[in-house]
Amino acid sequence: MFKRLSLFRLILVAFLACLPLASLSWGAHITTHSPSKSKSQKISETQRTRRRLHHSARSHSVVVTAASIHHRRRYRERFRMSSFAEDVAAGDMTGGEDPVVRQAAVEALGNMNGTVVAIEPTSGRILAMVNQKLALSSGAQPCSTIKLAVALAALNEGLISRDTEVALGRRHRINLTEALAHSNNGYFEALGRELGFDKVAYYAREYGLGELAGYDIPDEQAGSYPDEAIPSKLGGVGKMCSYGEGISMTPLQLGGLVAAIANGGTLYYLQHPTNPEEVANFQPRVKRQLDIAPLISEISDGMAGAVEYGTARSLRLNFNEEEIMGKTGTCSHEGTRFGWFASYANSNVGRIVVVVFLQGGRPTFGPKAAEIAGRMYRDMYDHNFFISGPAVPADQATAKPDNANP
Repeated sequence: MFKRLSLFRLILVAFLACLPLASLSWGAHITTHSPSKSKSQKISETQRTRRRLHHSARSHSVVVTAASIHHRRRYRERFRMSSFAEDVAAGDMTGGEDPVVRQAAVEALGNMNGTVVAIEPTSGRILAMVNQKLALSSGAQPCSTIKLAVALAALNEGLISRDTEVALGRRHRINLTEALAHSNNGYFEALGRELGFDKVAYYAREYGLGELAGYDIPDEQAGSYPDEAIPSKLGGVGKMCSYGEGISMTPLQLGGLVAAIANGGTLYYLQHPTNPEEVANFQPRVKRQLDIAPLISEISDGMAGAVEYGTARSLRLNFNEEEIMGKTGTCSHEGTRFGWFASYANSNVGRIVVVVFLQGGRPTFGPKAAEIAGRMYRDMYDHNFFISGPAVPADQATAKPDNANP
């Protein structure tokens, strides 16, 4: 009997010795009943196990925490400008503006740090310009609104059609409509690299970037378009075509381009009447005809999609009675975030282009600009703008191209 017990103890000890480290505390508990192991040995094994587990947990925690801090430091952007401001419309010249459109724009913008420009696309008349100091300034990075010009350039060159799919990965392909609706950067980077800087720049300037958009508008600045692509380390022509990197565009320039899309290809000089007499004597002035009429249907689905289900769908929180075509833009530069939205009402009456430009910090972005435009459309609709249209000057003559420099 004694021999059998000794053999059993030897087998038990051998079994416990083969257990993994994580099971030692359980094994130590079992061996407390064995006279072959001392109390001090049991405590020593348990302490070593706890120390190892505690050290492992602490090491893991430090690594994760350090990685998280590094991640936040690397990607957290700091903004120095406020998204809000008071009395942004102080000092505006409003004597020649449409009162309904003006009031709708002021109320929609509220206390956001930005500007709203409303344009009649069939004449180039500025119906309202809230915060004129900002609207007439040197502009800002256009962000994703530059994609409208890039899309028209690629269509004009026959590089794509509306349904042409561009491969963005092994299993990801996207066409122009979805790329505009969802503002896909990879798609437009690919178009920009394929077009090359010279063609991209040619069309951008043809569409009015880098030059004054208005005719004899005091204090207007022209923004800037570079003479060469930004360095490849900053993204090159691809980044210029997706984010507008290296470009400075004004709200008036964007409004002029969208007005040309809305009216079928006429790029008007924008004019801002300052009193009723100038409104009564208003004459449209054509800057040039753009060869985009056959291309408008190719981009219109994408602009409509942006509002219906894409990046500008926040507009529909306030307005869905008329079809609105638009494009958002969001980016930041040197501590300031920009939010753009350019749109036009695709209606038989009340044809109007609305450009909202915001600047500031985290509350500023493209969908917020679209939301503001939605509030403005709502207000105009409630005041019958889409029935009667803007206050149109009497006896407008047919516009002819004006070759004079503004």
